Parts: sequence; structure tokens; C-alpha cells
Amino acid sequence: MKSRLVLLAGAAALVSCGSGIRVRTEVAPQASFAGLARFRVLTPPVRRDGRRAPDDPMLVSSITNRALHADLEQAFRSRGYTLDPRNPDFNVAYYASAREKLDVTMWDYGYPPRWGGWGRRPAYIARPFTEGTLIVDVVDARTSELLWRGRAVAVVSDDPIEFHKDLRSAANEIVKKFPMMTRQIAKQP
Repeated sequence: MKSRLVLLAGAAALVSCGSGIRVRTEVAPQASFAGLARFRVLTPPVRRDGRRAPDDPMLVSSITNRALHADLEQAFRSRGYTLDPRNPDFNVAYYASAREKLDVTMWDYGYPPRWGGWGRRPAYIARPFTEGTLIVDVVDARTSELLWRGRAVAVVSDDPIEFHKDLRSAANEIVKKFPMMTRQIAKQP
């Protein structure tokens, strides 16, 4: 009975670590979002080192890159900002990557998991998965100062259609953390 509980707990841990998007954001100490209304999503430049990482989804498929670009445009518009590629108040830069990881719930070195053991040893599980990271930077268009950064990390699918959905979800979850556009209402005399 106890070994089944341990197995169930291990399975629950696998499910919980594999689901959901973890988002973190940072705001520059002197950042002000007042007056920000128009934005542009930048096209990712070529890497400075000239290398092409085999696990970089932005390099693997221009379709993925275009979809992510469009997802970010839509996400910022949904926060009240206006797309203006020619005269933005802020630029949006983004970086995406995916890499193989190994989740080892328990590793069998040949001894029981606790002193004295519980009788039969539990099954040991090692599961490979792909972890994706999306970073979204908001940069002042006039000064090129970084104002805000959002970062999402999640397990992503190897299926291209599901991968696009995963990226869209990550982009939306990040941008949800960016302040809503506040419109200044002119005071009546």
C-alpha cells in the first residue's frame, strides 16, 4: 500500500512539473510606462556569434517565428496598445528556445529510498521532455533602455501544431503581466 502511495505521489509530481507555464517578470528600477501607447515587434536579428543552435525554434522554422511575432502583436493589442511599426513608443524584442531535459523522479542506485525501507522498492522513473523558454523585452524606442522583461518556461510539445499553441499560450501569459494601456483623458475647462 505504501509503495503504491509513493508511486502515485511520484506520478503526481511528474504531472505537476510538466504542466503549466511559469512566468516571471522584471521592471527596470527607473522605468515609467506613462506615455507608452504605440509599439512595434522587432524582427529577431542574427545571433552575434553566427552559430545556429539546433534547438532554437526561431531558426528551425520561419513559420514558427512569424506566428510568434503575430501572437505578440495580438497580445499587446489586447492590452490596449496600438501597433505602429513606423513611430512606436516602445519596441518588443523576443527570444525563444527549446531544449531536451530529463526529469528524474527517482534514480535507482540500488538502495532503498529510506533507511529500513518499506519492503518492495518503488519503480524509478526517468522521462525526457522538451522545455521551452520565451523571453519578451520591452525597450524604450527613444532611448533603447530595457524597461520590462517577461520570461516564460514550460514543457512544450514535439508536435508542430501543439508547439505553436504552446508558444501562443506562453506569449499571452507573459504579456498579461505587462501593464494595461491607460489612456489619458483630457480635462474639460
